[in-house]
Amino acid sequence: MPVGPSQEPLVTLLLIAVTCAVSIPAFSNRKLLGDMLFWPPAIGRGQWHRFVTHGFVHADGAHLLFNMVTLYFFGRAMEPFFTRYIGAPGYALFYVSAIVVAMLPSWLRHARDPNYRSLGASGAVSAVLFAYILLAPWSLLFVFFVPLPAIVFAALYVGYSVYASRQGADGINHSAHLRGGGYGVLFALVMEPGLAGHFLRTIASPLGS
Repeated sequence: MPVGPSQEPLVTLLLIAVTCAVSIPAFSNRKLLGDMLFWPPAIGRGQWHRFVTHGFVHADGAHLLFNMVTLYFFGRAMEPFFTRYIGAPGYALFYVSAIVVAMLPSWLRHARDPNYRSLGASGAVSAVLFAYILLAPWSLLFVFFVPLPAIVFAALYVGYSVYASRQGADGINHSAHLRGGGYGVLFALVMEPGLAGHFLRTIASPLGS
């Protein structure tokens, strides 16, 4: 099942543009940042928009750059795949829904914790990335310039995220990464159930053919 950009990834580019347009001012505007990040007490007061808006603000430039570069490269491949089934608006809705779904376990765990905060598009970006890995598990990903097969990266990433989430010492919401990735895989399978067989056949081939 081929994967690759067959058209301009307009929705992906729009998502990147909106995220940058919001995140960059929020670096220096603490009120804007505070009004948009995920904060359980505010959710408890009915500010449900934070389930979405936290995905459009970032901690710093490096955080924003990493997420947007990842979204661009994998969104280029996945946007055409999803738009075949649900159109461009559906792909945008998939991305936004991934922001929400990735945060739900954290909300359930920290609903009464006034010290908990979270922000960033990592959950949605993980959904796009892991949907791509489902389609092309033997494609090469360059992780800090080191080439790794996508399926190997996925295994290492999941293992590390589970470990780091249990440690809870680095201030990163690894739970959102895992849930976002899982959501991306499930969403892609709902769109095309035959991907399960394609994935299994592909990883069974030593050449990834």
